[in-house]
Amino acid sequence: MRSTGPVSRIGRSLMAVTAATAAGAAAALGLAAPPAAAAPTDTTAPRPGDTCTAADLGTRHPYIKTTEVSPTITHFKGWYVTEGTTGQQTVSTDTTTVIAVSVGLNDTIETSFEVEALSNVKATVGLDVKLEYTSTSEESNSVTWNLTQPGYYGFYKGTKKVTGTYGSLNCNRAQQDDGGWALEWTEGPGSGSFTTFTTLEEGAVRCQDSVPADSIMAKAQTLLDCGSAARADHPAGAVAPTARQQPAAPLAQRPAPTSGAAGARPRSTGHSARAALDCSAEAYKIAVPGKPLSWGAPLLADDGVRLRPSSIFSAHLDNWRLCNVTERDGVLEASLWNWGNGGCATIAEENAATDRAILMTVPCAEDDLQRFYIYRDVPGSSQIGVQNKYTGSMMGHDRYADGEFIRQYASGRQDGTGTYSLIGV
Repeated sequence: MRSTGPVSRIGRSLMAVTAATAAGAAAALGLAAPPAAAAPTDTTAPRPGDTCTAADLGTRHPYIKTTEVSPTITHFKGWYVTEGTTGQQTVSTDTTTVIAVSVGLNDTIETSFEVEALSNVKATVGLDVKLEYTSTSEESNSVTWNLTQPGYYGFYKGTKKVTGTYGSLNCNRAQQDDGGWALEWTEGPGSGSFTTFTTLEEGAVRCQDSVPADSIMAKAQTLLDCGSAARADHPAGAVAPTARQQPAAPLAQRPAPTSGAAGARPRSTGHSARAALDCSAEAYKIAVPGKPLSWGAPLLADDGVRLRPSSIFSAHLDNWRLCNVTERDGVLEASLWNWGNGGCATIAEENAATDRAILMTVPCAEDDLQRFYIYRDVPGSSQIGVQNKYTGSMMGHDRYADGEFIRQYASGRQDGTGTYSLIGV
């Protein structure tokens, strides 16, 4: 570990977010400005460029970028009905297509971010889609239908498959045309694709039936080999499937579920080697705004980062340095090195996919689990939001109390308990 003097660009970026205790230094750099009040917005479905508030700094939301709706047949069986064999028929269909609900690489749909993403899909396409994990293969394949006319029928189950892409929005400061600053929802890291579907419908359709174009029934009708079947002298019952009607191949093994940011994530590295970090000279407390408790690193390796009061007995466990700092589009990325125990903040690899996993400290390494994005309030304010780079989850706490753990939340804490103050020591 080496500590260096503040690099000019990094130093300017960091000093702009310190509290009143560092306001003089920030003013000397010409970055302190009167806080700009951001107008509240409807956070149920924010869009890029919408305004947000300081309480939103510790939250993230999905927004839907593209959607596609396609009628899909999931179960099918060709069935020939002759004179005298009409009436109610119960047919066991074959599975032709398997649709599984997923958001990014995650098909567990357990976190608030994933549920909100699917809820936004529902609002966007105006269809009642599945908001939890399920698969069409879990549906019964039996179809019962009352047949009044002889002919070649397709017994089917089908749905509207809804796919598309989504992005992730975070609240961060943005400079305005007049040189002032405001808080806006901006596209942050974490994007991917989703799949869901509507309730399955079932029925039976004949070659000669007139059906609505681009409907589930029309999709089933295209699977019928109408030309040959209509001419053939065929006994009542099942018809051998054509190439288009062949059952679907088994689903490939899905990747292990992950949480938060979607899309492929880099594999975490081990913690055996300590990374050589370029840390800023300044140390900071990461405190609850306007209150005495702040992030305190543990002395014991199996303990986590907790809210603790600062005192002469804190032994610098409440002091953090930002290391290997980079900035892109106004968002800082840094490792959080603790002065007291010499470790770096991280989410344990085995808990990376777990919502509410506890923030820990471990020996510093080149590892995205130890990298954090920092979203900042307007210059002159110290308030920030903190997001883990690997998991995409925001840091927060369940309640304000001495000893309360700092945890990760896929969408952050909507009550503002994920907004902290970065205070220069």
